[in-house]
Amino acid sequence: MDFKTADLCDEHSKDLLICQQELKAYGKRNKFSGPISTVRVFEDNVLVKEALESIPEGNVLVVDGGGSKRCALMGDKLGGIAQSRKLAGVIIYGCVRDTVELGSLETGIFALGSNPLKSRKEGKGDRDIPVTFGGIDWKPGDYVYADEDGIVVASKKLL
Repeated sequence: MDFKTADLCDEHSKDLLICQQELKAYGKRNKFSGPISTVRVFEDNVLVKEALESIPEGNVLVVDGGGSKRCALMGDKLGGIAQSRKLAGVIIYGCVRDTVELGSLETGIFALGSNPLKSRKEGKGDRDIPVTFGGIDWKPGDYVYADEDGIVVASKKLL
């Protein structure tokens, strides 16, 4: 899969939503794309793990963590699940931890930042619903394209 988000914007600007929230790359793969699966949680990663274990191979898990930087929603164990299940990537509106280990994984991982504190384990939140952050309504089944220049979303597959 060879694309640049800048080129996608040049060719499909009317059909794209551009994420206005800057996120940092943590996985080894800085470029990824795929259909969106969603989770909305707040400082609790039980549903994140469940989604990583069950969404289809090649999907991108978009986690609306409410922008909290008070704890991590993903670390090396959940990153390992994403890699072993061959997910295209994970985009987290929240934090990660175990960043050295995440950097060795063949999975795309974008997040707001890092925090060494683990999250709660209560299982609260929602799955497979539209979530909103970065000026985008992230809808399950839409397609996301991410690289070093940014993240864009289309309602259909562009590549």
